[in-house]
Amino acid sequence: MLARFFVFRPIFAWVISLVIMIAGIVSLYVLPMEQYPDIAPPQINISATYTGASAQTVENSVTQIIEQQLTGLDGMIYFSSSSSSSGNSRIKITFQQGTDPDIAQVQVQNKVQQILSRLPDDVQKQGISVVKSQTDFLLLASLYDDTEKAEKADIADYLISNLQDSISRLEGVGDVQVFGGQYAMRIWLDPIKLESYNLMPSDIESAISAQNSQASAGKLGGLPVISDQQLAVTVTARSKFKTVPEFENILVKNNTNGSFVKLKDVARVEIGAQTYSNITALNGKPSSGIAIQLASGANAIRTANSIKALLSKYEENLPVGYKIDYPRDTTLFIQASINEVVKTLFEAILLVVFVMYIFLKSWRATLIPAIAVPVVLLGTFGILNILGYSINTLTMFGMVLSIGLLVDDAIVVLENV
Repeated sequence: MLARFFVFRPIFAWVISLVIMIAGIVSLYVLPMEQYPDIAPPQINISATYTGASAQTVENSVTQIIEQQLTGLDGMIYFSSSSSSSGNSRIKITFQQGTDPDIAQVQVQNKVQQILSRLPDDVQKQGISVVKSQTDFLLLASLYDDTEKAEKADIADYLISNLQDSISRLEGVGDVQVFGGQYAMRIWLDPIKLESYNLMPSDIESAISAQNSQASAGKLGGLPVISDQQLAVTVTARSKFKTVPEFENILVKNNTNGSFVKLKDVARVEIGAQTYSNITALNGKPSSGIAIQLASGANAIRTANSIKALLSKYEENLPVGYKIDYPRDTTLFIQASINEVVKTLFEAILLVVFVMYIFLKSWRATLIPAIAVPVVLLGTFGILNILGYSINTLTMFGMVLSIGLLVDDAIVVLENV
């Protein structure tokens, strides 16, 4: 009866077919593209840094405190943690499949805020990062100096200052990790000189914190004022130190005989890199890299293209000799896999049409299945979009296999007509 209904209403059948095809074409531009279906449960990563602490200290004073608070999270399956000798604490929380990663991130963030005051001051100053991202790297971009004149610290500082924040704000980017650090004032203490002046590293730290500070000096002529007050002046106090001589002249100790000890007497002060934990090079040339992790449920191809488009726009204004390359790009394999499956799909459609014509010996009879194939395939993309699926190798292979069933059904309908 259904076939009879559409046979006697061809215009209505054409309208439905066009609506299905339009919905499928629109879905093609909306559906995420990835290598495999998104079956991995969402993850929330917590990271904290306790500079100078050992792995055991980080475990006892940071990691365990955060772990004890991770109770009552909706949909949490398990969590794993690691504490390194470089002072890094990382906790990965895995939630059940189907959990909204945005809601999970908010819940974890609220839990972390509740115990923030119990963590060491150094950890609180640097902050705790709570991000939703996958474990593997999507893309690794490298900024290098082709002339080999720049230092690695110069390249890393430029990368962090000009590119890191812009990349982090792109849609689909879960987290970024830079291999290198910005410029920092490095103070190398001499243990022999410290002992001779009866000083400890904590004394140096206290002196730097006390003298290298930003304070509000107030205002002259502010309210309440006298009747003939005409001027109000904001007092600007000395800002934080910026140069090496300013740090070298920090007073670390006053002796009873009136003499004093400056920082340059017990340490060597210089401008260097914030961290020396990474050694990066690209083809033997000084470089710095940034690794991008994909956000849960994001479109890998679209995110990678957005990152490359952003970096290509910045590439025109890079310093002389600076260039951008991509040592690791997982989307190339994804694109190649999808392209091969699409190629197989079109080959299957052509072979089916050819076989239909060979056996039916009629162009009119062959035209019906030939029209039915693109209509049904485009309609399938619309269904995939409604059900929340993605374009991947499994769904595309499923379409290739379903062409045979589709043609069989078309032949049955054609014979009944």
